[in-house]
Amino acid sequence: MTDAEGAATATVSGVSGAHIIGGRPAGCPSSFCGCGAALRVFGRIVPELNLAANWLRFPRTSPAPGMVAARRGHVFVLEQHLGGDVWMAYDANSGGHATRIHARSLRGYTIVNPRGGSMA
Repeated sequence: MTDAEGAATATVSGVSGAHIIGGRPAGCPSSFCGCGAALRVFGRIVPELNLAANWLRFPRTSPAPGMVAARRGHVFVLEQHLGGDVWMAYDANSGGHATRIHARSLRGYTIVNPRGGSMA
């Protein structure tokens, strides 16, 4: 399966499906994955993180809860490891302008530590 950006999504046996938890947060631009991730991680909008590629400026790290999966064009926050390269993720603008908690593969993403730098 793929999401609106063409990224691999995952279905894990025994894990309930995606839960839509909202839409575009107030104050976020129409492409809002970076903005939504900043709200989840820092509790506030960080304008320079609205651009997904800017998350790649944070230090690389191993996958863990609270870390961020980033690539040019999309970011999401890791919530819980489900197995292999699949994580339950907080995924703003995950398709149809919705914010979801759902299983995501890390394939094609770089894992970064948003608390390991000075951008926020």
